[in-house]
Amino acid sequence: MNEAPLINPLANASREAMTLLGYAYGKPEFSAIFKREVSDFCVDEDLGFELSGAGEHLCVQIRKSGIATPQVVRALARAAGVREQDIGYAGLKDRQGICTQWFSIYLPSNREPDFAAFADRGMVIVQTLRNSRKIRRGSHRSNQFRIRLRQVMATVQLDGEAASEMQQTAADRNPGSLLTRLENIRALGVPNYFGEQRFGTDNANVAMAARMFRGELRVPRGFKRGMLLSAARSCVFNAVLSRRVLAQNWDGHLDGDVMNLDGTESVFVPDGWDAQLQARLADMDIHPTAPLWGRGELRSSASARELEMDCVEQYRELCTGLESAGLEQARRSLRLPVQELRWTWLNGNELELQFSLPPGTYATAVLRELLALRSDDDRYAGDEPASEIG
Repeated sequence: MNEAPLINPLANASREAMTLLGYAYGKPEFSAIFKREVSDFCVDEDLGFELSGAGEHLCVQIRKSGIATPQVVRALARAAGVREQDIGYAGLKDRQGICTQWFSIYLPSNREPDFAAFADRGMVIVQTLRNSRKIRRGSHRSNQFRIRLRQVMATVQLDGEAASEMQQTAADRNPGSLLTRLENIRALGVPNYFGEQRFGTDNANVAMAARMFRGELRVPRGFKRGMLLSAARSCVFNAVLSRRVLAQNWDGHLDGDVMNLDGTESVFVPDGWDAQLQARLADMDIHPTAPLWGRGELRSSASARELEMDCVEQYRELCTGLESAGLEQARRSLRLPVQELRWTWLNGNELELQFSLPPGTYATAVLRELLALRSDDDRYAGDEPASEIG
């Protein structure tokens, strides 16, 4: 059985850990600068449903830049004079970039919050509308991304030495392999990894979760504790997915797999594998899954279960901690379809991407299969992340 490298949550920084995960289409041969300008990363949240126009919840669409979603929640709570628990939102959005998303405020009275200071803090009120229900996590249909990648370069390794590299701009060299990657991503999707940002700076969230499970760190119930539990769970999931990627069956059927119905959280165990199910798999109607660890019976069997349990043993401390914390077994798709993917070359070596992803998935999972990302002061930084959260 092909084995993924063990990503020690205490020894590997999050960027290093992400580069150890398997690549579906091979390690990228191109790199690019990302987020030179704030407008290089734009995401618009698509709720996918109509707000009613009446009700006890005031819904506010906000375009933000340089501020994280939890900070917006606190600002809204202060402006409306309500508790933070009275603020609803569909998903976390990145601090770096221009992000538009909806929030709901439980505000039965007709009074309007004072939004006067929002523009000075990186927040613009796009529109407000009443609704009968709170906006809840994961309730939106999709996130629409527009990403600009600058100074796209083909990186050629010389004599196998990582330190000896030659770079050429995309304008100087026909980026045929890059086009092939784009076409593969559009047609076949990418491994549905949790992105680097889930794990915090230098993988701190996973390390803190391990300390919390050992009783070395007390973290009260709330947002921070939830983030630590999510990081531990995501670390185990990524390890299983990486093993499947290396075995080249992350997008195929493995005996004993639990399958996911595309676009839903619904999963099922096939009674048997047949041509009809294989056709649905090829059409991206269903996807294989891996566990989000917690208490309860693992639903997979046979080869799929053996692989998953092997990864669980690698991360036994995290898995035991997740069970003790009361989390229940769940499943997540191994494959991420990339909808409406389009690309445009600008100024010879700048690439603009547009695509749509479902809630809870990461643009970084798409970008890492395409090229390595670097910052302005890097000659070649293969692990510089893009960033967004569900």
